[in-house]
Amino acid sequence: MPSSHAAGATALATTCGLQAGFDSIAFALAAVFALVTMFDAQGVRRSAGQQAAILNQVIDDIYWKGKIEGERLLELIGHSPLQVIIGGMLGVVLSLVLY
Repeated sequence: MPSSHAAGATALATTCGLQAGFDSIAFALAAVFALVTMFDAQGVRRSAGQQAAILNQVIDDIYWKGKIEGERLLELIGHSPLQVIIGGMLGVVLSLVLY
């Protein structure tokens, strides 16, 4: 599943570039926003998902020893780099088509 966050952010940047010009401040701000959004979707959120998987293993170990009851954490949080790239390309293509 492509990243909808990346698609939305790149669509915003592309539309700002088409509307105000690719040398405008609006495009520059939207492009930086898109980069930060894509980095977050792929990097930070994916790391949080991996940490959740490890914490779930720890909780399972403690639970089976009868010392604690805990809820499982959500592990599927982030996107793979390919999903972010596809989402970004989808946002650019859709904004060009719909503009």
